[in-house]
Amino acid sequence: MAPVSSLRAALLVSFSVSLTVLLGLGLPALLNALMRPLGLPETSVTECIVVLYLVGVLCLATPRIPRGSVQVSGKAVLITGCDSGFGHALAKHLHGLGLTVFAGCLLKHKGGEGAKALEEFNSDRMKVVQLDVCSEEQVNQAVEYIKDNIEDSERGLWAVVNNAGVSTFGEVEFTSMDTYRQVSEVNLWGTIRVTKAVLPLIRRAKGRVVNVASMFGRMGNAMRSPYCVSKYGVEAFSDCLRYEMKTWGVKVSIIEPGNFIAATGILTRDAVATTANKLWSEAPPVVKEDYGKAHFECHVAQMRSYCGSGVKDAASVLDDIADAVVSKRPHTRYNPSEPHWWIRLQMMTHLPAAISDRLYF
Repeated sequence: MAPVSSLRAALLVSFSVSLTVLLGLGLPALLNALMRPLGLPETSVTECIVVLYLVGVLCLATPRIPRGSVQVSGKAVLITGCDSGFGHALAKHLHGLGLTVFAGCLLKHKGGEGAKALEEFNSDRMKVVQLDVCSEEQVNQAVEYIKDNIEDSERGLWAVVNNAGVSTFGEVEFTSMDTYRQVSEVNLWGTIRVTKAVLPLIRRAKGRVVNVASMFGRMGNAMRSPYCVSKYGVEAFSDCLRYEMKTWGVKVSIIEPGNFIAATGILTRDAVATTANKLWSEAPPVVKEDYGKAHFECHVAQMRSYCGSGVKDAASVLDDIADAVVSKRPHTRYNPSEPHWWIRLQMMTHLPAAISDRLYF
């Protein structure tokens, strides 16, 4: 595996150097050639490039420019998946900002620790709701509960944050159709189900729909097809909904977190072992024979190496979701991630596949 990693590193460095040379030499020459017929001095082209470069650096390096905040008093938000991870932390964060939070928890009826911790707030603005996003009945019951407990149902519900999600791994031929269905049932259909149920309330408030997707909702990755399929669907649904909601004054934002495994604990060594045993035991004999145990174990070891990796603090994700909820002019997409993942996302989505595939696969 080491030679492959070295080759990838060399290709990335070479690409970066080539791009720098192209921008530093080729682009000025091209712009100068375009400026001569207009009678503009050539030196101004270089100066413009420097200015544009500085503006780009400032945009990346400086904190987010304030765009004004809505008045949160009296506003309520529904968050799904509040048992743990982003959802649990977000419920506390938005409550701290002054919003009334309806925290949807899958395990509330089973005395889940996450639900208990939120109930211990003993606050009129923290309402824990039993919510399985895969259950039409529970979603409808949650909506009725919200209607009965918001200050003014005619003013509607200010925001919904579709955060509930599950993840798994496995190469396509090792992954069962049931796994594809189960992951999409939560990540995609759960998002659509909850959104459709609360949309009349959101429209009344001219509020917000915030969908938590992933960087893997815009770029694929080996071993992650069930997750990628579901998150690509969330991206498409969010884009279509944004177009439709524009006339209603409803803002739709997508959150695309990078690697936050360390912050959420979503991937553990025990979970990797359990999933690997299931994948191998359920794989067809011909797949086991063609791929071989050594190949399979190599990829499982790769997934195991990701445990505990990534950003350890979820603050950037919470801040971005909060901005999407309370900013007067929220962004369409937020990309909280480490710099190298952000760069990879740009390359995977903007470069020809022949180049990006060679760089990363």
